[in-house]
Amino acid sequence: MTHHLDALETRDPAEREASLFARLPEILKRAAAAPAYAERLRGIDPDTVTSREALARLPILRKAELPGLQRTALPFGGFVHDAPGSFGRLFTSPGPIFEPEGAQADPWRSARGLFAAGFRRGDVVLNTFSYHLTPGGFIMDSGARALGCAVIPAGPGNAEQQFELIEAYRPVSYCGTPDFLKILLDGAEAGGRDMSSIKRALVSGAAFPKSLQEEFSAKGIEAHQAYATADLGFIAYETSAREGLVVNEDIIVEIVRPGTGDPVPEGDVGEIVVTTLDPHRPFLRLALGDLTAAMPGLSGCGRTNMRIRGWLGRADQATKVKGMFVRPEQVAEVARRHPELGRLRLVVTREGETDIMTLMAETAAPSAELAAAVGATLQNIAKLKGQVNLTGPGSLPNDGKAIADERKYD
Repeated sequence: MTHHLDALETRDPAEREASLFARLPEILKRAAAAPAYAERLRGIDPDTVTSREALARLPILRKAELPGLQRTALPFGGFVHDAPGSFGRLFTSPGPIFEPEGAQADPWRSARGLFAAGFRRGDVVLNTFSYHLTPGGFIMDSGARALGCAVIPAGPGNAEQQFELIEAYRPVSYCGTPDFLKILLDGAEAGGRDMSSIKRALVSGAAFPKSLQEEFSAKGIEAHQAYATADLGFIAYETSAREGLVVNEDIIVEIVRPGTGDPVPEGDVGEIVVTTLDPHRPFLRLALGDLTAAMPGLSGCGRTNMRIRGWLGRADQATKVKGMFVRPEQVAEVARRHPELGRLRLVVTREGETDIMTLMAETAAPSAELAAAVGATLQNIAKLKGQVNLTGPGSLPNDGKAIADERKYD
């Protein structure tokens, strides 16, 4: 059995990196044909953006900003040069965020993740992601059909009709959330319906704990997970090695300190930022608001791309203190002004009826003078007074949290 979709997945990592960044300048030029990107790239020579260091100097585009930006310039906020009619399908997802689908085969780059999960030509696939207005169903559908699978466009819900489809078409593969697969399995067991044809699954869109993976496996279904979004499609996917998620081909993934565009050291938790190399609909440094961390080394499955630990929480940790918002980028600015500090975490607690801010800061050289200076910087940036607690290097958790709201209300 072939274990990889093509030779791109097993390239030397340096060869892949060189290929991605050799293509990037033309993508920047293509993006700059759209007015919003032209403004963001003003003064930047695309031909000089040929490394991760150069890419990190480009501005971040936050997914959370897209609804507002698109409202000012419908439908795509000025980030797409081509007319809506040049695309294959047009969607909306919560926000709302308007998303086009390319007209090419496998526009969401999902075939690799499905192949890694065991999907093969001739499989019948039960796809329970929604086909209504949002791209979820089509993300899986297009990749499965690119592999030569036949797809049942079932969508979510209506378990009884799903059982009829399963018993009639005998699908071998499932796409959908892990939660809905469990609903189907439990319903089939309770109602005496036959789901034994399903042997593998690609799940996404919800947490997939090891306990649920083991439950599916005990029922004869090997399920793998993927990290995908409605705007980007497949970003990373699980393989037979079960060692994190392998980043997809033709995209560049960075992990940055929340609230900034600054890459974190390998292994540190940070926010996922993605650049795509699709000239029809490029994304440049789209910050998704999700946390993850890069894993060292290569996957045991033979794929050589970067691996991530999967979804580790949300980067948007803005918290209201004494009626004012404090944001991760403000904590990051404290770190920038005090390079002698390591990890920072702003802890918000409550004493009586008063909010208390305490900035926990790692440093190898603690002193009262440093604590006072950091406290003054915090007050200058956040416009709120806070305590400063200097701790030793490595003492704070590596979980990407810049702000921890620990207030409890009776």
